[in-house]
Amino acid sequence: IFIILLKEQKKIQTITYKNHTYPLLQSEGNAAQYAVPFAKKVLSNCQTTYDVGCNRLEWMYPNAIPIDPEIDLRFDAYNFPKTVNKPDSIFSSHCLEHLPDWVGALNYWHSEMCKNGILFLYLPHADQHYWKPWNNRKHLHSFTPAIIKDYLIDSGLWKNIFVTEGYDLNHSFYAIAEKL
Repeated sequence: IFIILLKEQKKIQTITYKNHTYPLLQSEGNAAQYAVPFAKKVLSNCQTTYDVGCNRLEWMYPNAIPIDPEIDLRFDAYNFPKTVNKPDSIFSSHCLEHLPDWVGALNYWHSEMCKNGILFLYLPHADQHYWKPWNNRKHLHSFTPAIIKDYLIDSGLWKNIFVTEGYDLNHSFYAIAEKL
């Protein structure tokens, strides 16, 4: 006699937008939580990290300095604290798509970072339908890995550029680069 034990199967929680189904986690905020474990490896030798656009202290990259007007009105993506020591890394998760001038922001971040500083971006992928600017009016831009990689290369400001192809289960992708 064979005894088969059936375990309760848990259904993956999903959301549907315009006939496209996605994991529910994409609608819960705090996308940074999916990037932080990887970022900790990439930024392990960095002393000072700015988290640009973290939105909330509890969503901030661990031990980073928050750069977000939701936390401190004095600082935003185009205006960092004036300090003697520039940050040696900038972490930013799901922020660039909200900025009117994302190229200007990245150029500014480059100018405010110390030599050989590391840029770590986690960005929503354009293939996710709700995140497109015409569906989500909080988003001003829609990115693909190719667009970000092209900027990083064509700007001539960065070296050791790595951008993931495709997207993860949060419909997001990573881009890392080192300041020249």
